[in-house]
Amino acid sequence: MKVLHVITGLAAGGAERQLLLTLRHLPRHHCEVATLTNPGTVATALRAEGFTVYDLAMRGNRDLAVLPRLTGLIRRGGYDVVHTHLYRAMLYGRLAARLAGVGAVVATEHSLHAGTIEGRPVTAGVRALYLAAERLGSTTIAVSGQVAATLADWGVPAGRVRVLPNGIDAAHYALPTASRAAVRQTVRSELGLPQRAYVVGAVGRLVPGKRFSVLVEALAGLPPERDPRLLLVGEGPERAALEARARRLGVADRLLCTGERDDVRDLLTAMDVLAAPSVEETFGLAVLEGLAAGLPVRHSACPALDELPTEAAPDARKVPSDPASYLAALAAPVPRRSPEQSPPPAVAHYDIARTAAELADLYQRLGRGARPVPAGPRES
Repeated sequence: MKVLHVITGLAAGGAERQLLLTLRHLPRHHCEVATLTNPGTVATALRAEGFTVYDLAMRGNRDLAVLPRLTGLIRRGGYDVVHTHLYRAMLYGRLAARLAGVGAVVATEHSLHAGTIEGRPVTAGVRALYLAAERLGSTTIAVSGQVAATLADWGVPAGRVRVLPNGIDAAHYALPTASRAAVRQTVRSELGLPQRAYVVGAVGRLVPGKRFSVLVEALAGLPPERDPRLLLVGEGPERAALEARARRLGVADRLLCTGERDDVRDLLTAMDVLAAPSVEETFGLAVLEGLAAGLPVRHSACPALDELPTEAAPDARKVPSDPASYLAALAAPVPRRSPEQSPPPAVAHYDIARTAAELADLYQRLGRGARPVPAGPRES
């Protein structure tokens, strides 16, 4: 079976990294990728691993010239399934697939909330356009029960929605103690972080919705004798504002923004705790990655953990998303899980191999023309 994944861009965001991870583990299928714009580090990683990536060079949201280019690509490629990711790609990808005669059209909804989509406010026009485009597809995949509930509230029929959570490659993070220590030392040296510094880390696009400013404020209050540092892994339009805030608070020398990186696992080893102050997440992939890397996690929203019992993630603590609460949570002693211990049950529950196998089965059913049936509750 031949599958084309259509995505808005391939910078190192959560949806983009999840696509890369899924393709690595997706069995029995030949997959290619088309990005409407911005072929960033994830495109480079995909090509390095042998995947074909097409850059459609879209110039903006209303660049309608991309539609015939994408339609032609789909028609020439002879794809059995077209799978779209992110709002702009869903609009253009679903329509192009139908124009090209592809009947099996899947979309993964990565970032939908009641009033926002991908961090942007939802207007009546955006919602109407979303619902019209959704009807062109075969199945919409929700990455959490929370997303599925939002789709239902918007009026998407339950029979068109399947809950299929994001996945994590737990084995990728399972470094032996000696290897982890060596990587930690090397990464800290490369980043200019003192080996004994207390490093609070965060992973994600530098956008207002991630609320990384909360961590900058908390950083200013952490005891100086611990030599606290804030390591932000990601890039985005909020970077200049975060750095300016750090200068105003007198902690500019303690804030390090790495920019877009594809070595997140190694960067996690340099951290002592992972913080995630966003109040709106559709899954919480960074939280799961931190847990898989053996880090204690302090977070404000993580639907992936909300859908599991508390004991599935004993190293995770929920914290109100304000500077005072994060200061208190990060100033307290934060014990780390020994690298020799098994990862918490939540990590195994969201193993990527399991998720990819379920996605492969969905492709097979749609490719045979079967009606999509929403999945029941996933077993633990």
